[in-house]
Amino acid sequence: MFISVLFLSVALAMDCLTVSIVSGVVLQRMEWPTVLRMSTLFGLFQGLMPLLGWLAMSFFASGLLLYGHIVAFVFLSFVGGRMIWESFREGEPTMFNPHKLRTQLLLAVATSIDALAIGASYAVLGYDKLSLLALPFLIIGLVSFLFGVTGQVLGVRFGKITRRYIRPELLGGVILVIIGLKVLLGF
Repeated sequence: MFISVLFLSVALAMDCLTVSIVSGVVLQRMEWPTVLRMSTLFGLFQGLMPLLGWLAMSFFASGLLLYGHIVAFVFLSFVGGRMIWESFREGEPTMFNPHKLRTQLLLAVATSIDALAIGASYAVLGYDKLSLLALPFLIIGLVSFLFGVTGQVLGVRFGKITRRYIRPELLGGVILVIIGLKVLLGF
């Protein structure tokens, strides 16, 4: 079971990694308080969303499974679309600011919506005791945190190269819309 939870954690954390890379490109330098707060939020939401999905399964099973991916798509597409639009405006873009707690929370929620379905699937598979799920949810959160830090480090490191060829806000917006489509279409 440990290996399957590890693979699941990596799959869930890939969105965190991608968004963190974009954040690092936008930040342009390592700002550890921002990096650690965003990564902590990613880990926290990725670890708690399966728990919420597991708990909610008995209350709104069909709604959770039918509409969760649509909510994530709307969040990510909205932020990504605004980033794309603002990348063509004069001056500094204002929508995607990795320093802002609001931006970090929105991204943490949007990238972890698919984890709700994972929690719901644990309930469907018959896991009826929280004690059986504590370790998998903890691993999911920890891997997401680590991917968040790694992504931001990579974004800062390679962002200078990227900035020469494309506006980071445009690239980030396109990536967020693609992640939203991925969640919507179930890839």
